Amino acid sequence: MCGIIAYSGHREAYPVIIKGLKRLEYRGYDSAGVAIFNQDLQVYKKKGRVSDLDAYAQGQDLHGTVGIGHTRWATHGEPNDVNAHPHYSQSKNIVLIHNGIIENYASIKQDLLNKGYSFHSETDSEVLVNFIEDVQQNVGCSLVEAVRLALQKVVGAYAIVIISKDNPGQMIAARKGSPLVIGIGEREFFVASDATPIIEYTNEVVYLDDQELAVIEDGELHIKSLDSIEKTPYIHKLDLELDAIEKGGFEHFMLKEIFEQPKSVSDSMRGRINSTEGTLLLGGLIEYINRLVSADRIIILGCGTSWHAGLVAEYIFEELARVPVEVEYASEFRYRNPIIRENDVVIAISQSGETADTLAAIELAKSKGAIIFGVCNVVGASIPRVTHAGAYIHAGPEIGVASTKAFTGQLSILMMMALMIAHRKGTITESRYRKLLVELEQIPAKIEQCLALNAQTQYIAEVFKDVRNFLYLGRGYNFPVALEGALKLKEISYIHAEGYPAAEMKHGPIALIDEEMPVVFIAPHDSSYEKIVSNIQEVKARKGRVIAIVNEGDTVIKNLVDFSIEIPYTSEELTPLLSVIPLQLLAYHIAVMRGCDVDRPRNLAKSVTVE
Repeated sequence: MCGIIAYSGHREAYPVIIKGLKRLEYRGYDSAGVAIFNQDLQVYKKKGRVSDLDAYAQGQDLHGTVGIGHTRWATHGEPNDVNAHPHYSQSKNIVLIHNGIIENYASIKQDLLNKGYSFHSETDSEVLVNFIEDVQQNVGCSLVEAVRLALQKVVGAYAIVIISKDNPGQMIAARKGSPLVIGIGEREFFVASDATPIIEYTNEVVYLDDQELAVIEDGELHIKSLDSIEKTPYIHKLDLELDAIEKGGFEHFMLKEIFEQPKSVSDSMRGRINSTEGTLLLGGLIEYINRLVSADRIIILGCGTSWHAGLVAEYIFEELARVPVEVEYASEFRYRNPIIRENDVVIAISQSGETADTLAAIELAKSKGAIIFGVCNVVGASIPRVTHAGAYIHAGPEIGVASTKAFTGQLSILMMMALMIAHRKGTITESRYRKLLVELEQIPAKIEQCLALNAQTQYIAEVFKDVRNFLYLGRGYNFPVALEGALKLKEISYIHAEGYPAAEMKHGPIALIDEEMPVVFIAPHDSSYEKIVSNIQEVKARKGRVIAIVNEGDTVIKNLVDFSIEIPYTSEELTPLLSVIPLQLLAYHIAVMRGCDVDRPRNLAKSVTVE
């Protein structure tokens, strides 16, 4: 959940690193630091944002062509200057940056304390760099060998980059359970948590696999396993443009990404769906399509927004493909002893493809013989590499911490999966199949219509920006949208919000209703419409203020509520792709009006790569 960037080559390292840290700041923004080799190892670090670090470093001698940088999301130790990375070893010969958690750091630390080591920070990372130095001194080996031997004793997750005073031309990187990508230029190398800081300089990258160690030295890259087996680097070509990670005139990345959804949803379907010919094909599923079609049960794994997408998929798969579905929090799934049968299929959903809990749940399911499908956004991430098959959502980089376009991209893929299975199984008629294909192709244009409601949503936000609580209610396909709307609001505005099935309101939440409790109803004209009308009347009878997401031309609900937002009609199964848009905008505008940093909300990071 931290951002790593390192450079070794012919350029000045500091400008590359500080720019990279700014692009990685969505991964962590409690503190930041750099280490530059300039005749000696110089470390500069500061609590706060990358801009605070940059201001602090100005006036220092920052020349040097080798350096490492880190932006932190705190796990061990509070955010402050001392706990910020990089961390020196005791001799100050070695400097390390680290993303992850060393679970057995306490026992290692005690052993080092017994040997006379002292520690300045509260971090497990400082323990790791001293452990590496201790191994090197005791064994009398090279630093590369010391790193390899030390990591064999480490329990937990890590992505590390190390440079040393004794061999400044050498850079060592390693990973387990936390991503690292190596960019390859002309006799220069970039190491980072993801590709965003790299694409300005090169489109050729190597993704390190778990328990692999990379050594950059004398203009060459060598990779080997922790068992000392040499590996041949596989070079990937990045399909990513620089403007995809810039704000493009928007005030925030989140707003840009909300407005990118017509394109991102269209991109998720491009080359896969043709309603005129009645064809739908997700190429990544072909090898295992028979397993999907014959599955006795589908288990969907996800966290946060991805879990909400899975809940919508539960309705879709059961309705169209007539297969039982269970949706599990990945973080809980792995700590049970789940029953996975021979003909079950698991679908793992993750925007980043690096979510630690989801990766652990996948490994558990694989150990029980399950076939795993991945639904991810980031090409080359860990989840696509450990699953049997899957599909990318092709939403492009999502920089804002609160996920928006990834949610609609995930729903698009899951809808296509359900339709593909249903059509092959014969559980829907040909006419319904073709009608849904047509409706899917029209969704990007209808999202454009929803985005045209931005000014209206902003006006509503002004009315409610100072409230302390919100309640979101929906039924059927839109119950998970209520959960997602509540999550977006509390993530970025820090207003307490809860999502419920509308029918459950009478079983407890109705006790909270008064004139101070705004209630958002997702109320399209679907099979639950009359029930939703009754629920709204129950809230109004208790002086609740109601905001309703309704279909165009609605008069019944519109005349009952305080505020209504009209979205286009679509098939009931597809309404979440539209009804979520005003909720994203509402959360965004409320957060901005409250002075919150919507792209970097407190205590959160984009990619949760630690448990």
